[in-house]
Amino acid sequence: MTTLDHKIDFSVIISVNHANPNGDPLNGNRPRQNFDGYGEISDVAIKRKIRNRLLDMGEAIFVQSNDNKVDQYKSLKDRADANEELSQYSKGKTKDNEKFAEIACQSWLDVRAFGQVFAFKGIDVSVGVRGPVSIHPATSVDPIDIVSTQITKSVNSVTGDKKSSDTMGMKHRVDFGLYLFKGSINTQLAEKTGFTNEDAKKIKQALITLFENDASSARPDGSMEVYKVYWWEHSSKLGQYSSAKVHRSVEIDRKVATPKSLEDYQIKVNELDGLKVEVLDGQ
Repeated sequence: MTTLDHKIDFSVIISVNHANPNGDPLNGNRPRQNFDGYGEISDVAIKRKIRNRLLDMGEAIFVQSNDNKVDQYKSLKDRADANEELSQYSKGKTKDNEKFAEIACQSWLDVRAFGQVFAFKGIDVSVGVRGPVSIHPATSVDPIDIVSTQITKSVNSVTGDKKSSDTMGMKHRVDFGLYLFKGSINTQLAEKTGFTNEDAKKIKQALITLFENDASSARPDGSMEVYKVYWWEHSSKLGQYSSAKVHRSVEIDRKVATPKSLEDYQIKVNELDGLKVEVLDGQ
C-alpha cells in the first residue's frame, strides 16, 4: 500500500437532539460548555468514537476501552507485551526505539493515525509516536441550552441498605445543538508512521458512521447524527491552501433567531480554486 502522498483536510457537522453529547465528569456530567456558552465535544471523545468504529470494521486498534474491546488484555502494557515482534526491541541489548515505533505503527491503525506514547514499567524503551491525523474539539455553532432533570432511583442497590430507595439524581441534556469539528492529515508525519491512502479512506468511513453502535442512556439511538462530512484532498504534500483557510470555507448561518432544528440553518461551502470538496452524507 502507498504511503499517503497528499494533504487531506476535513470538517464534520453533527446534530444533537435531546442528548448529552459529551459529559464533563468534573461538572456533574453536564454537557461540556465553554465560558461563552458554546457546547463542546472533546477531541479525545471524538477519537474514541473513531477507534470504536475502526474496531467494528475489523481493524487492529491499540487503545481499546474496557467496555468495547475485542481481546482479553486488561491494559495497554499487556497488549503491547503480547506483540512478540514488538517485545524483541523493548528490553536489554536489543532495545531499539526506532524499530519499536516502526513495529507499533505497523501493528495498530490508531497508532499510525493518532500517535501514541509507549512508556510502561518493565520495558527499557520510552517511545513517543506523533500521528498524522489531527482533530479539533467540536464546538456548537450557537450557544447551547442545557436542560437538567431530577431523577430518582426506585430500588436499593444493596440488601439491607438503610437509605431510602428513592435516591435523587440529576440527568442533563441538550435539546438541540449543531456542532462542527475539523481535522487534517499531515503527509510528513504519515511518511514516518506508514499511514497510507487506504488508511485515510478508513478514517473517512469512520467519520461518516461516527455514532453507529454508540447508543447509551445519555445518547439514545438517533439522538446524535453526522449530518455532513466535507473532505478535501489536495494535489500535493503541502497542499494548495492552509488548513485554516480550507476549514473557513464552510459557512453556517442561522435562518432564525433561535434554531431548533437543522432546517433552521443555511450551510454552504465556498469554492477554493483548484481544490475540490467531496460532500458526504452521514449514516
